[in-house]
Amino acid sequence: MTIQVFGLPVARGIAIGKAVLVASSRLDVDHYFIDADQVEAEIGRLREARDLVARELESLKQAMPGDAPPELGALLDVHLMLLHDESLTSATKQWIRDRHYNAEWALSAQLEVLARQFDEMDDDYLRERKADIEQVVERLLRALARGGSSALAAATRKPIQQDWGGEEPLVLIANDIAPADMLQFKQSVFKGFVTDVGGKTSHTAIVARSMDIPAVVGAREASRLIRQDDWVIIDGDAGVVIVDPSPIVLEEYRFRQRQSELERERLARLRHTPSVTLDGEAVELLANIELPQDAPAALRAGAAGVGLFRSEFLFMNRDGELPGEDEQFEAYRAAVQAMDGLPVTIRTVDIGADKPLDRMSLSELRHEHTLNPALGLRAIRWSLSEPAMFRMQLRAILRASAYGKVRLLIPMLAHASEIRQTFEALARAKQQLRDAGTPFADVEVGAMIEVPAAALTIPLFVRHFDFVSLGTNDLIQYTLAIDRADESVSYLYDPWHPAVLRLIHDTIRAARQAGKGVSVCGEMAGDPSFTPLLLAMGLRSFSMHPSQIAAVKQRILRSDTAKLAQMLDAALACDDPQECYRPFMGEAAQLH
Repeated sequence: MTIQVFGLPVARGIAIGKAVLVASSRLDVDHYFIDADQVEAEIGRLREARDLVARELESLKQAMPGDAPPELGALLDVHLMLLHDESLTSATKQWIRDRHYNAEWALSAQLEVLARQFDEMDDDYLRERKADIEQVVERLLRALARGGSSALAAATRKPIQQDWGGEEPLVLIANDIAPADMLQFKQSVFKGFVTDVGGKTSHTAIVARSMDIPAVVGAREASRLIRQDDWVIIDGDAGVVIVDPSPIVLEEYRFRQRQSELERERLARLRHTPSVTLDGEAVELLANIELPQDAPAALRAGAAGVGLFRSEFLFMNRDGELPGEDEQFEAYRAAVQAMDGLPVTIRTVDIGADKPLDRMSLSELRHEHTLNPALGLRAIRWSLSEPAMFRMQLRAILRASAYGKVRLLIPMLAHASEIRQTFEALARAKQQLRDAGTPFADVEVGAMIEVPAAALTIPLFVRHFDFVSLGTNDLIQYTLAIDRADESVSYLYDPWHPAVLRLIHDTIRAARQAGKGVSVCGEMAGDPSFTPLLLAMGLRSFSMHPSQIAAVKQRILRSDTAKLAQMLDAALACDDPQECYRPFMGEAAQLH
């Protein structure tokens, strides 16, 4: 039976494929594909884990005191029976053989199948046995972790790449996917993904857009309603997920999919076209990247440089171990050299909120249970609390500046004291390099304007910094007091809110009047519906994911900034977001 699940569209396009459910949030497991020649070894890992758990359960039975309740022994017998049940062991091996899942993923996939079967049982007693199978699987997962799995994973683990041997397209369904885990899915076999939770500008959604595949988040019950191997359509334009579609619906969406691909090909032809408005205003289009290997995509898209290198992704998927100075330097240098002389803006680590370190570390260990991570120890606050780590990153960035044009960007500044401490740390890092005889170049230093306090005191920032960059995602979140990762309040997240528009406008105007560079690197920069507004405000530098550059460039090529500027006063004078948008509605329709 066809069902529809509604969520928030975060990455445009149509994806069609069979559902792959990853473990729910109650189980923390790795998900990766293994090579064909590693299948038997992976099944061997599973067998060893099962034997280990069996020995543990037998030992528990033997160690039971004589006065122990008989129900306890019966429970252990049930767990032993489930451990050897074919519906668990044989089916798990099948996931490994057919899909080349690692053992942990195969176990969690089969648990999802069995859990659904228990949920559908009419008998209350049998239905409650789901907890037993969950406990057995959790024991197996712990045994896999103890049984030297990490060494095998290190030898066989690879990104979920397009070399997967299956013929059917796959789509990923999960309760949530952490930004760090999203990196595992770059260049993946998955044609799209759906999560139960998340907002349009959560970092998971941002990384999803960087993958340039259709995605829907905040779909609430998706991971419960969708079963393994269901055929699924993800409509990334409308935020709709269609499960088990009829042949007519499937064909309609396949047609739309082909049309979308043709539109992308048409836009790609603009790559070498100069980004200049109808009235001759040159506009700089830069790329946002997460890792050095993203730089070639920026060049292919025709980016004039990297406006935001999110360095925090170098710190993720490391089991809490921070990258050393040399490792960071190599990554930054690789990105700089890949851009072939074009500028690269590297933002210092923006850890915290919805981008925590794996298992947390250093000061984060003391704050992992903070009531509101978005208002806690994150970004520059975290860096200043770990001065040795901060200087290490600054040295690595400075060293990379010897190989090309590098600009340094500091996130989430709000106080004059933070500005002072940042420049003191930078001065000390430079002196340490001089003392060591390590070459580096002069770098421009910029500030992220993403806290209302920074936007309201913008004269302070343009006095100290060479340029500013508007992080509109956080600026909107903090201005409107909305957690941007919380789908329950996502309807209140409105970039057209008058307060947001006035803060953005005042920042752009102050920077231009001071002769300082100003750009927008948040999601507004990559959304063509905001391009006329930002042009009207005087913005001439946009930074976005490479896949968004062509669409924004098309909008710029059709824009007349002089005419747009005449509409700005009406937009800034409004009280309601709908009224703010209205002056540009005619322009938007005309440009379509």
